Amino acid sequence: MSEDTGVGVPFMKGLELSEALYDDAVKPILDEHYPGLRYSAVHIGSGSDVLGFDTAQSTDHDWGPKLLLFLEDSEHEQKAGEISTYLSHNLPHTIRGFPTNFGKHDDETSVMVQPKEYPINHGVRIETISGYFENYLGINPQKELTVIDWLIVPEQFLRSVTSGKVFYDGLNELESIRTELEYYPHDVWLYLLSNQWRRLSQEIHFMGRCGQVGDDLGSRLIAARLVHDIMKLCFLMEKKYAPYIKWFGTAFSQLSCSGELTPHLLQSLTAENWEERQKRLVPTYEYVARMHNELGITDSIEDKVSSFHNRPFLIIQAEDFAEVIYSQIKDDKVKSLPKWLGSVDQFSDSTDVLAYQDKLRKLRILYK
Repeated sequence: MSEDTGVGVPFMKGLELSEALYDDAVKPILDEHYPGLRYSAVHIGSGSDVLGFDTAQSTDHDWGPKLLLFLEDSEHEQKAGEISTYLSHNLPHTIRGFPTNFGKHDDETSVMVQPKEYPINHGVRIETISGYFENYLGINPQKELTVIDWLIVPEQFLRSVTSGKVFYDGLNELESIRTELEYYPHDVWLYLLSNQWRRLSQEIHFMGRCGQVGDDLGSRLIAARLVHDIMKLCFLMEKKYAPYIKWFGTAFSQLSCSGELTPHLLQSLTAENWEERQKRLVPTYEYVARMHNELGITDSIEDKVSSFHNRPFLIIQAEDFAEVIYSQIKDDKVKSLPKWLGSVDQFSDSTDVLAYQDKLRKLRILYK
């Protein structure tokens, strides 16, 4: 891939660039002009650079030297505007050769622009911790999270606030928040696992049946859905949040199971007929069944495929896994949830739902 960044300097990872912005420019300014200010400095949230997946191509929009400064509520009210204005008149025009000034494309995405004079439109956002998380996640992790809180926050958001880096935690809260959000509580995790096996059970036999009646397009489509559900199951079993679809495969390649599973999954997607697809999927069914047994969260379950109602369709008995995992849930609040609803990621793949907090908040009613 081309290393052209559009600004005449070689590409560097955005997270490293944001750390340089803090170390080389923001921290010295705050130390000198706002001594004693209590704050935290981080780069978390949206952006491929936060996930570590950015390349030179990423620099064309919503990329550059950026960071979040968190202030205490009282300090934010009094000083946020003043600090932002001071930075706009005193930050260097470039960091490691990249402009600290931002303009906008016609679609309102940001783009680095070489400044000619001050003030600059910098990428330092000044927020409160509660304000940021309530806006970005729809929850305040400074308070105790409910079971439903965990289920209506898409995994892509949880991954993005537990990725990135804390450069300085003067408020002494961010590391504990990120630790709290690192992964789902145990029984919530069991609930999601059982629901993911349930999803697999509902379509696992359709791929062959479509192919058998000559619907190769339908067979291919269901095979792709099965591959996606198997990959999602693997994220859950390895206790890693799955990112949104653009980076789903890239993040999957970082899982421990990917080396074994990826060749079979790829071959199932390129197979010319349903029999060949089935042949490639069978090892993946048995592998994820063994992965489950190795978790040790239930008694061992049969990890070999069998025929579906004596038809020529080989399946893993995914429903058995779903039921046995569900039976291990002890938390009454989790057991009171609709049994096979799952999280927002498991019943919706709409970007216009998963990316907007106003719509996500309305989904709470589904769990009542």
